[in-house]
Amino acid sequence: MIKTSIRLQDLRRKIYRKAKIDKSWRFWGLYHHVCKPETLNTAYEMARKNKGAPGIDGVTFEAIEESGVEQFLGEVRKELVSGSYRPLKNRRKAIPKGDGKERVLGIPSIRDRVVQGALKLILEPIFEADFQSGSYGYRPKRMAHQAVNRVAIAIAQGKTQVIDADLKSYFDTVQHDLALRKVSERVDDDQVMHLLKLIFKTSGKRGVPQGGVISPLISNLYLNEVDKMLERAKEVTRKGKYTHIEYARFADDLVILVDGHHRWNGLARKVYQRLGEELAKLKVQLNLEKTRVVDLTRGEDFTFLGFNIRQRMTLQGKQGVLCIPRMKARTSLLGRLKEVFKHLRSQPTEWVVNTINPILRGWVSYFRIGNSSRSFNFVRNWVERKMRRHLMRARVRRGFGWNRWSRDWLYKSLGLFGDYRVVYYQPKSTTSR
Repeated sequence: MIKTSIRLQDLRRKIYRKAKIDKSWRFWGLYHHVCKPETLNTAYEMARKNKGAPGIDGVTFEAIEESGVEQFLGEVRKELVSGSYRPLKNRRKAIPKGDGKERVLGIPSIRDRVVQGALKLILEPIFEADFQSGSYGYRPKRMAHQAVNRVAIAIAQGKTQVIDADLKSYFDTVQHDLALRKVSERVDDDQVMHLLKLIFKTSGKRGVPQGGVISPLISNLYLNEVDKMLERAKEVTRKGKYTHIEYARFADDLVILVDGHHRWNGLARKVYQRLGEELAKLKVQLNLEKTRVVDLTRGEDFTFLGFNIRQRMTLQGKQGVLCIPRMKARTSLLGRLKEVFKHLRSQPTEWVVNTINPILRGWVSYFRIGNSSRSFNFVRNWVERKMRRHLMRARVRRGFGWNRWSRDWLYKSLGLFGDYRVVYYQPKSTTSR
């Protein structure tokens, strides 16, 4: 994690406190802070840590550092202060989604990533003060694990009617005028608004590029009214500490959970209708082919942030929650590992281990919060067999060398990743209704 300078931290903290205390305050004089050397330097360090491919200009971090980072940031600051800064077009890159379709990323140049990062550093604390508790995507000190846990707790509390919402081409349909209007409700700075307009124009007449540094903040702000609507719905149906509606949103991935008791029949339909109305104001559509209303009490399930989630009976005879990695996620992992073993087939074993370990560590760390033991065992055994075959091929032999190398040797001596521990949920007990 990149630590911002103390002065910048203090500024962001003061902005957040002011925004939290006065919900109607419009901030001015922000552009000056965007252009500060410490802000630009922090933005560069953030971009450097995230690495990423070069933009349309082909300039890499290595080339920048060879010429001098101070000179590079000085030129960026000069353009910002003089008003001559103009962002380059984003480099478009198609990423397969796994369902035969592609997700198109818009990759800004490093220069533009720095500017967007500086702008985000100053604007983020303003809108963080306005965001709702059910929003988790790309926010400070929030992560996907917390969103999944929120969903699991809601199901354990009896919210078994689930609206699994899929937003149709969300990032591509964000209306620039609406987004700018939402920003202007809290920002009274013409230079900041002009800079934001220039950034928006790089993605065409509408939409925010997936891959842009400022895009996650804008996408969260754009859907904040949807979150507020769901918060109001929670309060309207509240009975003491218990709420009959819960939701969790991670960027454009949204699930709404409604009490499954027969007294609340029809509530899910009303919430679904209100969701459609709120999205229509934003000119965002639900993908009707993928959006579903799921009844967990009938054995149905849904997916959220890579997990397949369903209700299950615990050993104590109570209704519990089962969260397991999607088969698609496991298949994708094994496909990626298979390519590594294929390309490094004739290379030393140490190279293979050093390449696959970070991949395994990241995947397991993400999914270890659920009921992933069976999936982890499958992956672990698959990797072990692949590694044994690699070792035997190096010796021009067949088989897997079961008698030659013990499992303990693979992990302790060879250094193969072996931390497949699972951290199970401990949802709160069901509150009486």
